[in-house]
Amino acid sequence: MLVRPTFSKPVVDGERPIGLLAGWGTFPFAVAEALRRRGRRVAGVGIRDHADPSLADLCDHFDWIGIGGLGRAIRCFHRWGVTQATMAGKVHKVLLYEPGWWLKHRPDWKTLRAFSPQILAGRGDRKDDTLLRTVVSVFERDGITLEPATDFAPELLVKPGLIAGKRLSGKQQRDVSFGWEIAKAMGGLDIGQSVCVKNQTILAVEAIEGTDACISRAGELCKAGGFTVVKVAKPCQDMRFDVPTVGLKTLRTLAAAGGRVLAIEADKTILLDQEAFQRTADQLRISVVALDKTAIARAVA
Repeated sequence: MLVRPTFSKPVVDGERPIGLLAGWGTFPFAVAEALRRRGRRVAGVGIRDHADPSLADLCDHFDWIGIGGLGRAIRCFHRWGVTQATMAGKVHKVLLYEPGWWLKHRPDWKTLRAFSPQILAGRGDRKDDTLLRTVVSVFERDGITLEPATDFAPELLVKPGLIAGKRLSGKQQRDVSFGWEIAKAMGGLDIGQSVCVKNQTILAVEAIEGTDACISRAGELCKAGGFTVVKVAKPCQDMRFDVPTVGLKTLRTLAAAGGRVLAIEADKTILLDQEAFQRTADQLRISVVALDKTAIARAVA
């Protein structure tokens, strides 16, 4: 069970709580902790089979919804006086492709109505941006504004520079520049955020399976190891959702697959458990670098 930390700033009872729609991973914990450090109350709604139950220890209010429970989430937020909320944590999109998924997960009426083109009519795309912007609009119609989680926890965004490990060799820098261009193009098409590269050859690209599975596949295809992973934001990234995120699991997956470099986009990527991340990367001998478009332009020149 997570031990609730002591926060330096007292919670301000007169302020409305901030809603937290929580998915899988440690990101929701980081956001909840950041909110409480700022003296804000937290009203959490966890997505069942995704969110960690111990997140409730960081929340003043907490309840559960199914993956199709937007209506219930809104009712919870209204009951708690929430007018501002944020999303944090991954939702496993592969659930949408399980046989009879909509019967298993039983979307409520509000969810069903919002996603009727995809669920009932079989029309409309299911790209991440399409689905998540629909979620945002559903909340906004009920008077709840969804804000970027990084507005509440800006310290989670990684700054430019070498984060861990050795400086990149010229060969590794060329792989990063090559992969960066490909990853940005993929992001513009809303396919995925990550590519795995070696010798300026694309080994694997991320799609619905997620970054970790993409990295593992690259390891299977490149038994010699030594490859580079490039993970970037979309060219027009909406910071309210699907922001690139890396953490300890990313490093461990990369090490197990034989990768040696992780390149991420500065000021657009969330880095979780930062001290432990840096320490683990050094132990695993993985170089981690955060770059922006200026640094990439210099590398290409």
